[in-house]
Amino acid sequence: MHNRKLSNLGKSFLLFLFVLIILLVSKASFALSPNTSELRSLIAEKLPENEPGCSVGVFEKGEILLQQGFGLANAELNVPMSANNVHRMASVSKQFVAMAVLLLADEGKINLFDDIRKYVKDLPDYQFPVTINSIIGHTAGMGDYDLISTYGIENDDDKPSNSLNLKAVSGHPFRIGNEDYLSVAEFHDIVKTLPLTHQPDTKWQYSNMGYVLLAILIEEVTGKTLREFSHEKIFTPLGMKDTFFADDPNELVTNRAYGYIKNSDGEYENNMTNLFWVGDGGLHTTIADMYIWDSQFYSPVLGKEPHSLMQSFMQKNTELPVPNERDQKIFYANGQFITNSEYGQRVYHSGGWLGAMILYERYPEHEFSSIIMCSNVSADRSINTIIKNWFFED
Repeated sequence: MHNRKLSNLGKSFLLFLFVLIILLVSKASFALSPNTSELRSLIAEKLPENEPGCSVGVFEKGEILLQQGFGLANAELNVPMSANNVHRMASVSKQFVAMAVLLLADEGKINLFDDIRKYVKDLPDYQFPVTINSIIGHTAGMGDYDLISTYGIENDDDKPSNSLNLKAVSGHPFRIGNEDYLSVAEFHDIVKTLPLTHQPDTKWQYSNMGYVLLAILIEEVTGKTLREFSHEKIFTPLGMKDTFFADDPNELVTNRAYGYIKNSDGEYENNMTNLFWVGDGGLHTTIADMYIWDSQFYSPVLGKEPHSLMQSFMQKNTELPVPNERDQKIFYANGQFITNSEYGQRVYHSGGWLGAMILYERYPEHEFSSIIMCSNVSADRSINTIIKNWFFED
């Protein structure tokens, strides 16, 4: 009986030691984890709770460090911003379009190095082959919105000589934003008529029109809109339940974050678009869904051979560097800018369209990412710097 008591006491003591070790390790781990309360306070200082704001996400190694809204999602109704608000992603949409095109190639329905005219009918004679890959990488020689309307361009030297100078019904130059209106089909017909601005693959030039043409490519090859195809091939497989390309101006969007800008008097105004073609932009999503997309870069599931597809996705489309004022070596890879920084490789894309201001940034070597989704283009733009300093230097 005495030995049995000693044995039970010994077991209890071992169990006590085991629990104590676990608690000490947990405490040490907690002490080493980032101080997110400090980050929340720093961001909140830049985004007042009574003004239109932002949803912010910070991820590291598959974990969500921060997922929170700051400020207001709807200023008229005084609705606070949350991590669940649906934001218009502007040009950050382009990497999703590029993924859709790569999946189309993965299925053997297109070749990325074929001339776009092999798949899309009624395009002009460009005089040169214009490959799908060059369009994705912005080296195809395609122009931008100024080829459709020169409204707002005051300097005649900046107005393209071959611009369509599209007119609105009232006769004035077409205003692209929230004043004048074109249906998706009408806009696609216009994009199909646009000429090249220079010979393909001779220089890098950002082109929204090229990405609209990629949406047209998907539609003509599959018989499905970009919205339908991406829903089937990207968002449903990944479980991104609140993500879609918004191509219907009349639909209701639950938890939509409305767009705002300050006028010359410093007062906020609504700044929402009435144009709903997609490709160059148009994606709507949430912080939670962007976390799922971010995970795709480290644990891919899309495509026949997911890891091989993601390797292709991260390859630059061309050897032509992106021109920039700092003389950095920046390249474009399927809707992503890639460069080296003091923290290692930096992969990023920003977006802005009326009341939307977006920045998605990744540091693959650290498996660290941040996504800032603002519905206020007048918001403080230092949030990204705050996040990087907090993570890398504090």
